[in-house]
Amino acid sequence: MSDADVKRLDRVRVPNRYGALAEILREKILAGEFAAGEMLPGERDLVEQTGLSRGSVREALRVLEAEGLVSTKLGRYGGTVVQPQNETALGHLVDMFIRGRRIRFEALLETRQAIEPTLAYLAARNRSEAELQTIREKMEALEASIQTGRHDIARGNIDWHLSVAAASHNELLTAFMNSTAEASVRASVIEDHGSDELRGGMIRAHRRVYEAIEAGDGDAAYRRMARHLNAYSGELGQLAPREIELD
Repeated sequence: MSDADVKRLDRVRVPNRYGALAEILREKILAGEFAAGEMLPGERDLVEQTGLSRGSVREALRVLEAEGLVSTKLGRYGGTVVQPQNETALGHLVDMFIRGRRIRFEALLETRQAIEPTLAYLAARNRSEAELQTIREKMEALEASIQTGRHDIARGNIDWHLSVAAASHNELLTAFMNSTAEASVRASVIEDHGSDELRGGMIRAHRRVYEAIEAGDGDAAYRRMARHLNAYSGELGQLAPREIELD
């Protein structure tokens, strides 16, 4: 490989040098200049190219690793490798934001009310037969857990909603829905405090949404999901803690 083919960085001349280098590398990764699976320049090369100390270079790489953008590969042919972007990184960041800011439970419910009717609408239009079967299986598993009490109802409920999101084929909305899933499970009190009436209403609402998705009726799926979440939020919101629990 010739010197002209080597990807180089300009010298960094700012007070917060490691932060500036992290920002430069972050932008190049997100822009695709460093593709997933590609090695970043080695520490020695980054020191030479940017004029930064080895400590600043290492700190910048640690920042990127904490963000899930890169990982460290050990061994003779090791180095810093660009990671493919997935929902795990987004979920980690959103979960830290929720926990760190002690987000109100009502805010989480409002967020779900804003996006899930659209996900149901898109699921009705875009779902495959396999995805429809998954929605049905998640619904039946939740119904069984409510009758027997052998499973985590809160987990089963959010798993059903996530299966609807996956069937929407909207990657961004699905990723955000997945990123709030753990907070939704932590915040839910339906298993301990939800009444039989609330649980029964949830099952009936899920059935109606499923039937609309099965029929390919996006408008009905939207209305039924919105109605379900409005009722669910109204009843459950009275029982839930003001802030989302951290554990």
